[in-house]
Amino acid sequence: MDAPVLHGKSGGRDLTQGPIASTLLMFAIPTLASNILQSLNGSINAIWVGRFLGAQALAATANANIVMFLMFSVVFGFGMASTVMVAQAVGRGDIDVARRAFGSAIGFCTMLALVVAAAGWIWSPDLLRLLATPAEAFSLALVYLRVIFIAMPASLLSVMMMMGLRGAGDSRTPLIFMILSVAIDLVLNPVLILGLGPIPAMGIAGSAAATAGAGFISLIALVCYTYARDLPLRLRGAELRYLRPTAEQMRILFGKGLPMGLQMIVMSASGLMMIGLVNREGLAVTAAYGASQQLWTYLQMPSMAVGAAVSAMAAQNIGAGRWDRISRIAGVGIGFQLLITGTMAAAMLAFHDPLLGLFLGKNVAVIDAAWHMQIRVSWSYVAFGCTMVLFGMLRANGVVVKPLLILLLSLFGARIGFYELFYPHLGVDALWFSFPAGSLTSLLLAAIVYFQGGWRKATLLAPVHEEECRETVHAEGEPAGRIIPAG
Repeated sequence: MDAPVLHGKSGGRDLTQGPIASTLLMFAIPTLASNILQSLNGSINAIWVGRFLGAQALAATANANIVMFLMFSVVFGFGMASTVMVAQAVGRGDIDVARRAFGSAIGFCTMLALVVAAAGWIWSPDLLRLLATPAEAFSLALVYLRVIFIAMPASLLSVMMMMGLRGAGDSRTPLIFMILSVAIDLVLNPVLILGLGPIPAMGIAGSAAATAGAGFISLIALVCYTYARDLPLRLRGAELRYLRPTAEQMRILFGKGLPMGLQMIVMSASGLMMIGLVNREGLAVTAAYGASQQLWTYLQMPSMAVGAAVSAMAAQNIGAGRWDRISRIAGVGIGFQLLITGTMAAAMLAFHDPLLGLFLGKNVAVIDAAWHMQIRVSWSYVAFGCTMVLFGMLRANGVVVKPLLILLLSLFGARIGFYELFYPHLGVDALWFSFPAGSLTSLLLAAIVYFQGGWRKATLLAPVHEEECRETVHAEGEPAGRIIPAG
């Protein structure tokens, strides 16, 4: 079967050619901009909630957002696995294999997202009790969380499609539709929270409903755009059969995606434990932690964007057999990450008063508590970013178990262990110093694995035989022209 060639097709970028630094930067900037926009949207929503609904509502959203991160982790790993498969196939110039991998991930994760959303609606109260959510914030958190669960399938499919497009070398299209989603959310939030014109005031449920509406609208627009522009990963006709994963595709998705998803679950489970510990310190500390989380989210954005860009670029180069570029990709990625995250951390510390005031108004006691956290935690995200770049390199060749073990050791061994050991001596400061303890541990372990070099010998994709392709595509007829959210 002749493999269609991607490069030169609308929407794709060849990451195997040209200077590494400028190519990586131009690919990473739209991803970073998308992440910042998403975080900015969350922060503005938090400003609306905190300023107009109070500290209890802000504490409620902080608890609900941790739960949502956990739920997203259930399917996010499969998206990362499909992204790497897409990128390696694109590096070889085989768009049919890229579509096969992407379609399998979309089809499987669509069903999984529906199940997770239904289960989340049912068990939301139990999840919030597990967090030890303060009683005064519980009812607000429950309303917020249940409305957000309604939007989960649309949000997850949007994320999956955007990740697949980036694997194919297109980081511009995801940015366009992130802008659309954020713009809709920003407009709907004050309207639904406060009630404008004939629309009744919905309070905290209005904030969640605005996010849900923005997710559904942007997903529909992204699907329509994908087919209207005939982007490389769209599925037509007999290709729609790729939405039913083969046994081999499921083996790869589970074998690689499950450990990647578990990485996210480990991170969110650690976050659940941390916010549970924070909640024990009282409502003021919980509200301060919620505001601090908003700023720390921005510090994570360069790490995640550069790590994703490095992973996609490295995967394409591995698929193309360009191992001569791999070490330079890692070095350039770490350099960019240090520069961007370091600069952002310094700026946030320098302007902490007005930044924290955005979320907390003139509540001096809570602002002081948040500043106390900031000076102890913020700089640790520089080390976290370097770890994400190294993880991205390992992930590009399908090495996913070692990063999972590193996260387990650093987040539960180092971070929680530090807290338990030093809380009797440092009090609440043991919570804040546990962040750098975990970040430095994970960076050290990731560097050891990367420089040992064994990850380079791994194999992610087995070649797809010509006859297998023919049989899968032509086995049954499929009506053409139907729009399917397959990217």
